[in-house]
Amino acid sequence: MATVLVIEDEETLVSQAIRRALPRSGFHVERASWKTFAGEAPRRHRVDLTVIVAGVDATRFMAFVDSLRQGHAGPPTLAVLQEEPDPNVLAVCCEATDDFVLGPLRPAEICQRIVRVMGDNGRAQRYEARKLVNEEIGLAELVGNDPSFVDEVEKIPRVARTDTEVLITGETGTGKELCARAIHNLSSRRDFAFIPVDCGTLPNQLFENEMFGHERGAFTDAHRAQKGLVAAADRGTLFLDEIDSLSLAAQAKLLRFLQDRTHKPLGGETFAHADARIVAATNCDLERAVEEGQFRRDLFFRINVLRLHMIPLRERPSDVALLAEHFLARCCAELGCIRKVLTPSSLGLLRSLEWPGNVRELYNVIRRAVVFAEGHAISPSDIMPLRRPDLAAGDRPSFREARAHAMAQFEQKYVTKLLRRHAGNITRAASAAGKDRREFGRLVKRHRIDPLDLR
Repeated sequence: MATVLVIEDEETLVSQAIRRALPRSGFHVERASWKTFAGEAPRRHRVDLTVIVAGVDATRFMAFVDSLRQGHAGPPTLAVLQEEPDPNVLAVCCEATDDFVLGPLRPAEICQRIVRVMGDNGRAQRYEARKLVNEEIGLAELVGNDPSFVDEVEKIPRVARTDTEVLITGETGTGKELCARAIHNLSSRRDFAFIPVDCGTLPNQLFENEMFGHERGAFTDAHRAQKGLVAAADRGTLFLDEIDSLSLAAQAKLLRFLQDRTHKPLGGETFAHADARIVAATNCDLERAVEEGQFRRDLFFRINVLRLHMIPLRERPSDVALLAEHFLARCCAELGCIRKVLTPSSLGLLRSLEWPGNVRELYNVIRRAVVFAEGHAISPSDIMPLRRPDLAAGDRPSFREARAHAMAQFEQKYVTKLLRRHAGNITRAASAAGKDRREFGRLVKRHRIDPLDLR
């Protein structure tokens, strides 16, 4: 049995998820604190892999990683970083560790990554890790009995057996990435990487570098060669979420890769080949975008070979209670609290709501209710304030509540006005607001604004 040493500053939900998932995949797990650890300690422990969970102290973490990997001796090292890590931490991990993974962490994905980093030493765990993947992020996560939803889910195994491009459509929060992961994990590519790419966060000027990588000396700060996302997805799956947000120039470069699966890194002299399956997703009407000249017709035909549509939750109301119970069990287990129950009136309330945020919104509501509900049962009063923050007539809100309400109204009006002025273009609207595109995109999603409606 392979031994994995998890080193962390303090116990977090991330490390709890790792140590809960790995034993189920056949690994023996030990834990230690890197605050007091010497760099040579993992070599004394006879471990097969060291997993380092980044803490809040970036300076100490970087010094620890450097000391751990000096001379490249000892077991392979995998770093687990927060969702938006300090750039210095990321740079050290690129240089000093064998691999790193960014949050939010999915237990099944971490098992896959560990098996790949360990190479031959991890073969004994490959079957169990694959089994865990299919349990955690395969079809088991696509919950529902509505006939229209079941019809789409039943297509996934057939789609997975092919090696053709797939386009997944559906509103935000309907589970498009879950669908893409299920396709990957049910396919012959399951032992290789699943690389998700949020196209909405890729600046046009960095698209080529991020996707295809660069050679050393390709530009001023290119001190070493770096492979791109398509190379990282070689023999695996490249998931392009929000593909409609790519500029026309980026679409042309992507189309060139799709034609023969070859690409040339920046500064490179020869073409490289990457056997990556492309699964794309969008929450907009791509046919309409093609007619309006916002999306290349030839690229649309290229990715629209096999198509799946994730049904919005309002069109399958019979699944709301089933999903709520599923999320309730999962949240109670993840948060380590007693198993709570939804009262009949709570289930009735959940069924009556519109759910513009779809399944993701329902999950968030259930998770918050588990955290804040007192006692064993979750009542409508535990759900209503979370789901409907608008102030009722005659209520006397606190200063904090009134300020939050006013700020939310201001943000929504301001973002809508800017997007309308710039014809729904998030990049230009973010620039006009003086905000980072990613941060502005979060505001758009938070207030459930559809830029397509404002074009």
